Amino acid sequence: MRLVDHLDKGASLDPDAPCLTMDGTSLSYADVQAISHRAGRALAAHGIDSGDKVAILSANDARAFSLVFAISRAGAVWCPVNPRNEAEENAQLLALFGVDLLLFHSSQAPLVDGIARALPDLRTVCLDDDGFEDWLGPDDAGTWVRPPVDDVVMLAGTGGTTGLPKGVPLTGTNLQVMTSIVLMRYPVEPRPTYLAVAPLTHAAGVLTLPVMATGGETVVMARPDLDELQRLVAAHGVTHTFLPPTLVYMLLDHERLDPGMLSSLRCLWYGAAPMSPTRLAQAIEVLGPVMAQLYGQTEAPMMIATMSPEEHLRPDGTPAIERFGAAGRPAPLVMVRIVDNEGVVVPRGTPGEIVVRGPLVMPGYHQDPEATAEATTADGWHRTGDIGVLSDDGWLSIVDRAKDMIITGGYNVFASQVEHAIMQLSAVRECAVVGVPDDRWGERVAAVLELHDGAEVSEEEVVAHVRAQIGAVKAPKQVEVWTTLPRSTVGKVVKADIRAALGGPRVARPSPDGRE
Repeated sequence: MRLVDHLDKGASLDPDAPCLTMDGTSLSYADVQAISHRAGRALAAHGIDSGDKVAILSANDARAFSLVFAISRAGAVWCPVNPRNEAEENAQLLALFGVDLLLFHSSQAPLVDGIARALPDLRTVCLDDDGFEDWLGPDDAGTWVRPPVDDVVMLAGTGGTTGLPKGVPLTGTNLQVMTSIVLMRYPVEPRPTYLAVAPLTHAAGVLTLPVMATGGETVVMARPDLDELQRLVAAHGVTHTFLPPTLVYMLLDHERLDPGMLSSLRCLWYGAAPMSPTRLAQAIEVLGPVMAQLYGQTEAPMMIATMSPEEHLRPDGTPAIERFGAAGRPAPLVMVRIVDNEGVVVPRGTPGEIVVRGPLVMPGYHQDPEATAEATTADGWHRTGDIGVLSDDGWLSIVDRAKDMIITGGYNVFASQVEHAIMQLSAVRECAVVGVPDDRWGERVAAVLELHDGAEVSEEEVVAHVRAQIGAVKAPKQVEVWTTLPRSTVGKVVKADIRAALGGPRVARPSPDGRE
């Protein structure tokens, strides 16, 4: 199934229904179809063939996003590029992907200039200047069809917070399975209204697919703004959105938060980083039973495990806070195991690496057989690099990233466990725990805190609290308060930057599975 098939399915339900809306202007399903036919024909006329790579560089923009479906209709591969990255990083990614054409919004012209200096042979086209109409060609030629290609439809980059990104090819089947899981596991009524707040180059973009498949509307925000978010939810009756935990925290702390303006929400997806159980319970109390967790990674998009809004509640309707340390239950159509360093399945309740298999999982890293082999077990399971536990009743908890585990004085300390303890302190808005080199301990546990406005907490208070909660070995030996934590473009805390600031490069050592 191609990306454009989701659009065409929505159009078959009602071609005049709003498909993409931004700044008060809506493009109907028929409008977006027309753009996809015209621009798809133009791509072919300019030499783009099936399987060629076409990138789009734009902030969230409805018309730019509509070109994703033109790329699909042309049989080409969409390569999302994040405008918040530096030119050098994007140039590396485009070179890695072997991109044949870059479509860009004029607001990104300075960034494109930097990319062009690094990649002088890259073809570029501005999608919103006067010359774009000429590039598109006539708009009266009707529909245009290239035979469907059941192959790679999207080539994405890994997060890159731990090193150079890798190319992740996703097939039509991968994204069709992701869409199917969304429709099976979350409340997606016919014709939902979805607010795209996070970058459309990431989770917010692929979550439009189940919305389109059910004839729904996607309302696009150019950039996160809490007042505008509330206004758009109220004005459009938004039923679904996706926010990383950082934005959820900011919304809960917003001085002009008005839960009444958000009353149409039925499903607020969160993911991309762990969420504090205390703040999750607060979100349910304030926003109602709408919180919906998803766990996945670029290589197995979005839906390795799911937790629906109903599963966040006890039978009496109160928040099931005892469950909030879990990422959800393994999703339908996805096989999940927990294995030890030798790849042997461990007993329930025992930490090990999460490995997954099924049609959600990518076929292998782009032109990188070494990385593919490294991330694949001998019997064909994908190694996520996450340490997790499966409970007796089937809940999957993410203990930590394998590379984030700290070895201090010979003891294994999971950073996420220390972070959960620190987040119980009322002064703390967010925190990150890392291991930094230490002559005595090998690594020491270090914590960096971001506090609520006007709040204070001492190092002694933090250490004493963690010691009382989870023991002295896991208590941080270094505590710092920063104004803000460094974050990636999708809201993940960049721990590599914190390690570098606190103690230089991370001590080189194998992760628990023997990989660096």
